[in-house]
Amino acid sequence: MMVKLTRMKCLTKFFHLSLLLLPMLFAQPAHAFYAWQDEASAIELRGLLRGSAVTLINPDNQLFYNRKNVSGMAVSGRLMLDASYDSLSFEVHAEQSYVPIKLQTAGSNFALLQGIERSDLLDWSFDHQQSHLILDRLNVQLATERINLKAGRQPVNLAATYYFTPNDFFAPFAAQTFFRSYKPGVDAVRADIQLAELSQLSLIGVLGYAVNPASDSGWSNRIDAARNSYLARLSAVFGDFEFALLAGSVKKDVVFGGDFQGELFDWLGLRGEGHVKWPDSPRLTTTIESSLALEHRWENTLTIRLEQYYHGSGATSTAAYKLATANNSYYLARHYSAIGASYEFTPLLTGDMTTIYNWVDQSALLALYALYSLTDESELALSGTVTTGDKPQAAAIRSEFGLYPDSVSIEYRAYF
Repeated sequence: MMVKLTRMKCLTKFFHLSLLLLPMLFAQPAHAFYAWQDEASAIELRGLLRGSAVTLINPDNQLFYNRKNVSGMAVSGRLMLDASYDSLSFEVHAEQSYVPIKLQTAGSNFALLQGIERSDLLDWSFDHQQSHLILDRLNVQLATERINLKAGRQPVNLAATYYFTPNDFFAPFAAQTFFRSYKPGVDAVRADIQLAELSQLSLIGVLGYAVNPASDSGWSNRIDAARNSYLARLSAVFGDFEFALLAGSVKKDVVFGGDFQGELFDWLGLRGEGHVKWPDSPRLTTTIESSLALEHRWENTLTIRLEQYYHGSGATSTAAYKLATANNSYYLARHYSAIGASYEFTPLLTGDMTTIYNWVDQSALLALYALYSLTDESELALSGTVTTGDKPQAAAIRSEFGLYPDSVSIEYRAYF
């Protein structure tokens, strides 16, 4: 009986993988595979299939890692529905994925199988949390001449800079992430109110949830009022720049800040963002987070980005890294720099590079990315990361990026 059950599980897993991988062999045109439209309404269906192979080489430290080398394959499929009727529009993104546990944890002894903070009601896992079916977006939008109101699961992006994005409080991308087509959705309500031709007021509310390690996503479906967030953003354009003020409460911490972005002399792109945070906990002190970015794109397609990040809640020495980790900081140290470059080698091949430097412990991370367009509807991506810095000794973190693994991956994407 046990042999039959095991065989059935293997057949089931093979069936799910086949459903995801088989369409990759028969890629369809990149536009919607189904579209319908009349004078007042429209429906569009699109899809994305991804298959990847990854190899990680972890630092040789058995306290932090249970595996020196980790290799595996993952697949995912995303089905996207956009529909509209008059001034109403609807958006649904459903994603089915298979990622082995060893890739989810990267061999770390401290990794938590916890997804984006959002209700567990729209997340179902199978095969011991290796397979997930998630509704990543599910929202309705009402658009009028002056007001856009969107409610439901949706991406909330408040970033002006590219790498460190301190004002992007909800599911931000890591600085070394290159594929950013789909920002994860959170459960939110957003109203964008047009005040004048070049000014806007945005009111945003994002629901928070209690932690539940036993659930499929690591979060419960019970709203935790202490983790809710409420923000207002006022933006206006002056000359070649957009300026914005941001104020509100993020998980009971009061924040006030702003951002700007524009171009100087029709040549130099200039961006910045930041905020002051007054923590709700009396044990924590007021902190400042800010980033400033410069960028330029030449006619030959070469683009250079330079960004400086001040992480006010970060540590000023490696001895304080444990405290920074306990405070759930995304980064450990106080000061960072990032430099990135992208170039179109041919119409079919582009390359990207990002280097992140930690000024406190002198460690660094180099991320490389190459994207080759196979057809109008498919592409192949090759990426890798190389880290430098002192490796951990026993329980001591001697440098931030010295704790990271080196990696290489290849990914195939098919759009339909």
